Amino acid sequence: MSGRTVDRIVAHAYPWDVLGDPRFVDRARTLGVSEISLAASYHSTRAATPLHPAHKVVDAHHAALYRPIRPSAWDGHTVTARTTTWAGSEDAFADAARILTGAGIRVNAWIVLSHSTVLGHAHPDVTVVNCFGDRYPYALAPGHPDIVRYARTLAAEAVRGLDLHGVSIEACGQLGIAHVGPHEKTDGAFPGIGDTVMSISCTERERALWAERDVDPDKMIAKLRSGVDALSAGTLAPEAAITDILGDAEAEAVLSVRQADADALRGAVLDAVRAEMPSARVTLHGHPNPWKTGPSPALTPAAPGDVDAVLVSAWPGTAETVAVTEATRAIVGDAVDVGAYVSVLPPKNLDDVGSHVAATVAAGANELHLYHLGLVNKVQLDALGRIIRDFSV
Repeated sequence: MSGRTVDRIVAHAYPWDVLGDPRFVDRARTLGVSEISLAASYHSTRAATPLHPAHKVVDAHHAALYRPIRPSAWDGHTVTARTTTWAGSEDAFADAARILTGAGIRVNAWIVLSHSTVLGHAHPDVTVVNCFGDRYPYALAPGHPDIVRYARTLAAEAVRGLDLHGVSIEACGQLGIAHVGPHEKTDGAFPGIGDTVMSISCTERERALWAERDVDPDKMIAKLRSGVDALSAGTLAPEAAITDILGDAEAEAVLSVRQADADALRGAVLDAVRAEMPSARVTLHGHPNPWKTGPSPALTPAAPGDVDAVLVSAWPGTAETVAVTEATRAIVGDAVDVGAYVSVLPPKNLDDVGSHVAATVAAGANELHLYHLGLVNKVQLDALGRIIRDFSV
């Protein structure tokens, strides 16, 4: 990489952005897009489609796989993927992918794993539980055997029978309390360390695994509850460290179980992908903070060795997201690519986008992943085009 250019630029899209819009491919090619990560499985969303000729809003009201649900693939599963009625066709991902590949655009299957409110409500026993016993129905527990099996089959079915370039794996680990859900009313209630504490999953399975590591789970949960109460009362500062609440051995037990679960989930998913696509390029959504939960969960020590690229969210144009990019590069070294996930959507000031992207590149990103071809209006689309022109090799 020389100057401000990057080695790879990938745009993101949904199947319904492509299907039914005869101008989508021309717009993408005019921008200079040669590679798209296309949603094959995705969580619920209400998506604007400003440039689509047939609709302006798509209500994807539950998480779904945008391929047919084949009984032979899902037979015997406790947790089974859901299909859709809104994606544009019965095999929307495949149909959209074929349009793009037919136009010479490389396609990656964008696969969201552990984020599904509809499945969490249907199977509450496979969801994340906080230290007070509250369940997070949108957060499928990544270490639960039924979720590992679900994710493995989901990934295999997503890529089955298609000519794809690779996969982009999101939510390959644990989600926590932060969740952009309908009428979300939790923002700021547990600031700083509170987010970390309220994101520690305390299922019976995890409690048993902590006990195997010589940690008393009941005492540990009591400490977590006391920490949250102290934060709420103002007697614990948000900038406190996790070790101000837990002992070193307890904190290590949480991380070791969480990392083992993430490694097992990733291993199962990538085995399934590579059985279908031996040469698939693998991009993993991740974060350098070992306590991070969410759609880009913490990188485990083993993760960089399993993937071709790590994608970090650099949506807010802040020094913090630049620092996250730099920290990720320090973790993965030179052998793994680092992608900066950048957006031109509000509240982004379009005048600042170029300088922010340049800062992430200077911090170590050698890929740019652009969000999002279907959600943008014409002015925002032009901003994506400027990024591609300014940073292409």
